[in-house]
Amino acid sequence: MIGVAVVGYGYWGPNLVRNFASAAGVRLVTVCDLNRERLTPVSRSYPTVKLTDDFEDVLRDPEVAAVAIATPVSTHFRLAMSALMAGKHVFVEKPIASSTEEAQRLVEEAARRKLVLAVDHTFIHTEAVRKMREIVEDSLGDVYYYDSVRVNLGLFQHDVNVIWDLAVHDLSIMDYVLPAKPVAVSATGMSHVAGEPANIAYLNLLFDNNLIAHVHVNWLAPVKVRRTLVGGSRRMIVYDDLEPSEKIKVYDKGITVKGDPGANGGNAYQALVGYRSGDMWAPHLAVTEALGTEIREFVQCIEKAETPIADGRAGLRVVRILEAATQSLAQRGRMIELEDVRRVA
Repeated sequence: MIGVAVVGYGYWGPNLVRNFASAAGVRLVTVCDLNRERLTPVSRSYPTVKLTDDFEDVLRDPEVAAVAIATPVSTHFRLAMSALMAGKHVFVEKPIASSTEEAQRLVEEAARRKLVLAVDHTFIHTEAVRKMREIVEDSLGDVYYYDSVRVNLGLFQHDVNVIWDLAVHDLSIMDYVLPAKPVAVSATGMSHVAGEPANIAYLNLLFDNNLIAHVHVNWLAPVKVRRTLVGGSRRMIVYDDLEPSEKIKVYDKGITVKGDPGANGGNAYQALVGYRSGDMWAPHLAVTEALGTEIREFVQCIEKAETPIADGRAGLRVVRILEAATQSLAQRGRMIELEDVRRVA
């Protein structure tokens, strides 16, 4: 049995506690939160679990082999690094750290100690996103674009801007689904509350080929939208996470390009572009809780010394984009080359 401690019992912590408590091969040993009053529900539901408001108790406990961290982003690096240095495997909420340098140090420390470091990129463990990746690999053709919208009214964050809060989801999905990695990013946005971070932002990501990606995030929308479009040379995908069923729809639509651009008196539009309109189909998706799937994978990786799908390097790639986008935001949309942000192989 793998002993696990959950650190942070605020918004996401209760979900981690519930899933770790029910996961096979796991014993939930401790729940830790600075606010002792938050832990009262834990004592009622899990009377054998130890409760503490001191993180050092977790680090010193020989029964704890792995630590799950669900605390504010600014604390991720300090807590995760302390856990790694204490010889604990680490599962940390997204984003993995608040800077590329911090994320890189976590990756290096986990590798040096041969410990599992996983980041909670929950969406890549959903059946919908996994099916989307399968379609992109097998039948989409050349990928032309990735376009996502993630908007709602709130919840405003005071320690991070809307990019770090919402776009991190779309960037982790993009990192998992697309066959290429971006090379540059630009971001524009604005804060509409004095003294608070940006609450609306638009990201554009460039790749080495003709693939382009766009991410729109907003805390000030009157409706909640969670929609992604992926267009390819053979098919197109619409992923709507708010759909109760048919979250993924695949369209056999697109353009056909033929002929010589110089034909027809130089009318390249008429010579080259035609339209294809075919059927739409919605693949069957199993109904599973993504977090449960993710935690089972984390446990298996500890048991078998394997690497999680969303490992530290995946977390690092996403943080690199977040950091570059924040730099671009401060410079009114200047394109930032990702190679200029500190990297690891």
